[in-house]
Amino acid sequence: MQLILRFSIPVQKGNEAVSDGTMALALRELVEKVKPESAYFHLDDGCRAGTIIFDASDHSQMAMINEPLFAKLDAKIDIQPVISLDELLDKI
Repeated sequence: MQLILRFSIPVQKGNEAVSDGTMALALRELVEKVKPESAYFHLDDGCRAGTIIFDASDHSQMAMINEPLFAKLDAKIDIQPVISLDELLDKI
């Protein structure tokens, strides 16, 4: 199953996490854990944010993926299954 994970990090917590190295560590851990097909980092409503597309075979992985972002970065997280255009066209 392919998932899209979108997250945003509050400005103050993001500033602290950049200063103390938590940001780089948390993002590195996330990328190593999910091995994304693609990963983009951007702004969302003035906050640091990211969008990551990856494959997951088990729903129980969600806690393992989400909890470090919550705990280390106070991140707001949205995660949903997605399908490609080719997959969609095959279904309709």
